[in-house]
Amino acid sequence: MNKHEIINYWKNSAESDFKTMQNLYNSKDYCWCLFVGHLVIEKLLKAAYVKNNDENVPRTHDLLRLAEKSGVPLDDEKKDTLDIITTFNISARYPDYKQSFYKKCTEKFAGENIDKIKELKSWLTELI
Repeated sequence: MNKHEIINYWKNSAESDFKTMQNLYNSKDYCWCLFVGHLVIEKLLKAAYVKNNDENVPRTHDLLRLAEKSGVPLDDEKKDTLDIITTFNISARYPDYKQSFYKKCTEKFAGENIDKIKELKSWLTELI
């Protein structure tokens, strides 16, 4: 695949995951909707990485690290948001974090964080 095709692959995959995130939220599966929301941002950052670099994307789920390597402009608020969203990947995945994360994932908590994911998605889409 050429660079344009790779970027489109990541963008299209992120869009598909975004729909899944919304469906999971609507079905009240808040923990997993946030996990998939993390994937949305991760994939868009990987598209940005490909756009700004001529290398294969780093194999990481750390959104802040990926954003920094991608060369996207970050203010402190975006850095904090990326750090928070990164925890959704870890918390939903690993048994020792899962139980406390499930308890934290109320409709309100998920809704507030989905709003942050939507904002980042729009911002990243504009950059790509």
